[in-house]
This record gives sequence, C-alpha cells and structure tokens, in this order.
Amino acid sequence: MSHKVILVMLDGLNYQVARHALGHLQAFCAAGRAALYKLECELPALSRPLYETILTGITPIDSGIVNNDVVRLSSGSSVFHYARSAGLKTAAAAYHWISELYNRAPFDAGRDRHTSDASLPIQYGHFYYADHYPDSHLFADAESLRRVHQPDFLLVHPMNIDDAGHKHGLDSSQYRNSARSADVLLANYLQRWLDDGYQILVTADHGMNNDRSHNGLLPEEREVPLFVLGDAFSLSANAQPSQLQLCGTICELLSAHHDKPVCRELLK
Repeated sequence: MSHKVILVMLDGLNYQVARHALGHLQAFCAAGRAALYKLECELPALSRPLYETILTGITPIDSGIVNNDVVRLSSGSSVFHYARSAGLKTAAAAYHWISELYNRAPFDAGRDRHTSDASLPIQYGHFYYADHYPDSHLFADAESLRRVHQPDFLLVHPMNIDDAGHKHGLDSSQYRNSARSADVLLANYLQRWLDDGYQILVTADHGMNNDRSHNGLLPEEREVPLFVLGDAFSLSANAQPSQLQLCGTICELLSAHHDKPVCRELLK
C-alpha cells in the first residue's frame, strides 16, 4: 500500500533534549499513537553530510559529502529521486543546502528560493538561507506547499534549534526552549497531517555539545531522536532503526522502487 510521507528534520536536536522537551510529541507516544527511538548519527556529525545520509542512505565517506563546504549536487539517488521516478510529487521547505544537493548548485536565491519545476527531483520548494529564519515561517512555508501541491513526499526542515545551540550551547535555556518552540509549532500541524493521510517521521541530523558545536564522537553530538506517527508504523519497542535506513524506509512507505536498507520492524 502506498502512503504519503512527511519527514520533519529538526536540525541540531539532541536526543535527550528531544526526550524531555517535546511535550506534544511525547503526548502522542503516551497515548500509544507514536513511538520514539534513539538513533546514532553517522560521522562526521555535520549538517550537509548528514542531510545526504538521511535522504540517500549513504555514509558521508562514501557519498563524498564530507563537510559543510562541499557544494555540489549529490551523486547518489535520494528519496526525491525515487519518488519522482515512481510518478509521485515531491516538495521541501528547507535550508538551501538541500536545494544544492538535489536540485541545482550553487544556490541562486533569485532562481531557487521558490521552486516549481516538475523536472527537478524536488519539484516544489521554499528554500531559506539564514540560520535564524523563523521556524514559524518555515512551517507555514511547508504547509503552503502541502495545501497547494499535495505532495506525496514533503521534507520540513527548520533551523532554529541548531542556531540556538551554536549561539548558546547544549546546556542552555535558549537551546532547550528552541526545541520546545518547535514542538509547539508542530502541535499546530501534526493531527492535521495525520488526518490527511500522511505518515510522519520527526528526526534530526545531529546533536549539539556545550562547546556550541558538533563534529565529534560525544553522545550528545551523535544521539538524535526519531519519532514516528501514523497507521503504517508498528510502533514496536523492538525496532532498532538506523539513520542509514531512513531513506529506504520512507521509500517503502511511498511504494517507490529503491535499493536502500530498510528497517522492516518499524513498519506494519
């Protein structure tokens, strides 16, 4: 059975902060309508390499996207590519590095900020390029894309949690409150998305440390959450998903042909 999917990537969100600060998502878990899993991000724990990992199922050392300064199109096949090949609609409200990985590089704001082109892997997009771009605006961008285009796969990628971490560090009220704010924003959309038949995954690329950075082996840098919501998920406590399995698992939900690893236990 084919499902529509929304992937929410809360940039820079550490697992422990997600576990205690995302009250609305945890309410879904407490009601038996969602599940939370702990993932360990691939290395290096940097954003652009891990966007590629999440969306293609390829490690950074194999993808060649080994740091944030590698500005080129991905050489791999992403969820966007597989979905488009299956005749599905794709969309993203995301940081401009996503556009550079899968649509066009380098990013040209006048050309690429607002994208509507059925020939591209990400057919419909709103892409931002300031880390402090408000999460509230980003979620509204995503909802606009969803309402107008009804995509089968939608990526929602806000940056304010990561921005707060780089400015104030992991153990700061600003970082924790940015996570809480994202949860409050999600509360405006999650049930609406579920009611419209979407399967939802909420995760992060990497975590954050007290040095106001990430790129190492500390648990707080590598451990990230994965919340899953929707009737296609098993919600099994025995599932042990990995970051490398997200691409393939999403493709399974979409019924899009792919050759990526899948966490079968995550699905019914």
